Amino acid sequence: MQVSVLGSPETDPLVLNVQGDLDATTSPVLRAELARLMAARNARVVLDLRGVPFLDSTGLGVLVGRLRSIRLAGGDLVLVIDNERVLRNFAITGLNKVFQIFSSRDEALTTLG
Repeated sequence: MQVSVLGSPETDPLVLNVQGDLDATTSPVLRAELARLMAARNARVVLDLRGVPFLDSTGLGVLVGRLRSIRLAGGDLVLVIDNERVLRNFAITGLNKVFQIFSSRDEALTTLG
């Protein structure tokens, strides 16, 4: 899995582009990157998961944990997902009611303003 940051650490909102499976093996990479960005005071994050073909419960756990941390810091984390298989995981778990999920990056950025 690859995580790339679009913009500089001062960009608000910050966009993270994730490519590859988000599972037990790769989730620690995303967890660490989000923690690093939070330490740099990036409170509003768009996580673009359109390049993620597979997401398991470990990946979902990382997203829930970071959402909680970011919201406690006064920020927000929104997701961009266009893969029906990945969206189904959010619907089955009820997390589609917890996260703001958009089908395009522009839509997510507009929402965060």
